[in-house]
Amino acid sequence: MRFLVDTNLPPALTAWLTEQGYEAAHTVALGLGSAQDVEIWRHAANTNAIIITKDEDFALLHAANADGPKVVWIRIGNAVRRVLLRRLVTAWPSVIAKLEEGNGVVEVR
Repeated sequence: MRFLVDTNLPPALTAWLTEQGYEAAHTVALGLGSAQDVEIWRHAANTNAIIITKDEDFALLHAANADGPKVVWIRIGNAVRRVLLRRLVTAWPSVIAKLEEGNGVVEVR
């Protein structure tokens, strides 16, 4: 699986995903740090990437276009990086299972 980590999440998430064996890129590293959501959406669609974001707009984009990229919607409040990563360690197997089942939007709370 390939992931595109949105600007509103730390680059450390990209590193963590890579350590887990996934392809991952951060929007800032791709020059998309200030891009509009639609541009990020198109990039994910063109690269067959799953968007990981805290931004509800991507869930709404997916609702309007279910053929577009899948979305992992992080709904953990304003958490420091270590709290976010600790939560993902426990939630990640379920996230992957839901993506493999075909869910277009997977929420992490």
